[in-house]
Amino acid sequence: MTRVVTYADLATTILRRTPPIPVRLVAVDGPGGAGKSTYAARLAAALGGVPVVHTDDFASHDEPLHWWPLLEEGVLRPLTAGRPVRYRPYDWNSRRRSAWVELPPSPVVLVEGVSSARAAARDRLTYSVWLQTERAERLRRGLERDGPEMAGFWAGWMAEEDAFYAVDPTVDAVDLVVDGDPQRPHDPDREFVVIRP
Repeated sequence: MTRVVTYADLATTILRRTPPIPVRLVAVDGPGGAGKSTYAARLAAALGGVPVVHTDDFASHDEPLHWWPLLEEGVLRPLTAGRPVRYRPYDWNSRRRSAWVELPPSPVVLVEGVSSARAAARDRLTYSVWLQTERAERLRRGLERDGPEMAGFWAGWMAEEDAFYAVDPTVDAVDLVVDGDPQRPHDPDREFVVIRP
């Protein structure tokens, strides 16, 4: 049975939790095209405009999923140690790393993207969300955004995701599973639809 929850209520839940590291680290996970970026932006706004780190800034054409050491070094280790975050995002158009990004101190940091709630990060997470969206809809969104000429790339990307999540079934370990393509009436700017719990 699905239910409608406000981003404000989830923000309150997150802020009430005691973080295992000096900052409340929140992961918004799910496969490509599930709606993670939009969801994370709305949740970040409900939390007062906290920073959002995108795993797409660490992945690349050559390393769609095996980029984790860059996120560890630039984001997770500094946050765990209470230090500032500094990293160079990947530019998908120029296919190279761009200028350095530094995040201001914040009580909450969201990490959004494929495999952000993976097992290697779970001991540092205050909260984790999974966006559940049907495969056909995810592919439709991806090709609408990237163009039909990227169909081969998306096929390869989705196969990599499937392989990763088969080994690390993240959806079973998160705090909340959200409908990434809800049919239930709600105000998408303020609310979202929960599948479980």
